[in-house]
Amino acid sequence: MVCCKESKENSSFLDNMPKIFVIILNWNRAQDTIACLKSVGQLRVVGYELNIIVVDNASTDDSVKAVRKLHVPGLWIIENKKNLGFAEGNNVGIRYALEKGADYILVLNNDTLVEKNLVGELLKAAKKSNNFGAASPKIYFAKGFEFHKKRYSASELGKVIWYAGGDIDWENLYGTAHGVDEVDKGQFEKEGKTDFATGTCMFLKASALKKVGFFDKNYFMYLEDTDLSVRLKKKGFEVLFVPKAILWHKVAQSSGIGSSLNDYFITRNRLVFGMRYASLRTKIALIKESVKLLVSGRTWQRFGVRDFYLRKLGKGSWK
Repeated sequence: MVCCKESKENSSFLDNMPKIFVIILNWNRAQDTIACLKSVGQLRVVGYELNIIVVDNASTDDSVKAVRKLHVPGLWIIENKKNLGFAEGNNVGIRYALEKGADYILVLNNDTLVEKNLVGELLKAAKKSNNFGAASPKIYFAKGFEFHKKRYSASELGKVIWYAGGDIDWENLYGTAHGVDEVDKGQFEKEGKTDFATGTCMFLKASALKKVGFFDKNYFMYLEDTDLSVRLKKKGFEVLFVPKAILWHKVAQSSGIGSSLNDYFITRNRLVFGMRYASLRTKIALIKESVKLLVSGRTWQRFGVRDFYLRKLGKGSWK
């Protein structure tokens, strides 16, 4: 791992303020990361100290060089020697933030754009909570990235919900976000507990992470955020949806349902997650489903099932 600090100013008046570290993971998507960083640069920083870490997951393009050219104040760049996936890639940043005295950590996808009060609203919710662990904001599809673009008027674009809290379907072992594809008309304005926070934008309390651990690298990508949410809740920490905090997400179209990437990691990781946390009845159903997939599933679904039983986790067989 190679790390460098771009520029960091220390002032005594910051000593008593919460130290918040934003972690942005990059892999060959420099333009997304730069756009994200520019939006983070517009945050209203009042009542907290802001630090930014970009973790590069062994990009093969000129991502690091491009990010360095921005000269963002308070920016740290960490270069991983290989692609560690979403889970462990972010863990590298989390460990570094904790070493630097972070009070809170915001894991933020690089394909997002933040509203200026995002961090302030998340921090406000954290301070109100009796035993805060994690939170996610209200997340909209970024304009042009809606699943059903033709459904909406021009004035509705940018207000279509991607996440407004969510539920875990313990019978089928899927996380379902509230409000997906709905235009926001004020129907999701209640702040409160939710089954899971999303790794797209996950605000985490450092002291809680020290007690429950970080993302599980065995997942590599997908369901690691749900797993962490469950572990936090099992230890008595609150996981919240904070609607006054707002974010826009350039939702990836290529890794959706039916893609090889999705087939492999969702299939395998549902088995990992289910065998850890589900009821006996659901575990039995999951095993039966996995046998069917071995016989008649798509190619990467079969690989996913096989690798689960062979305990080939992390990146596994993924190309």
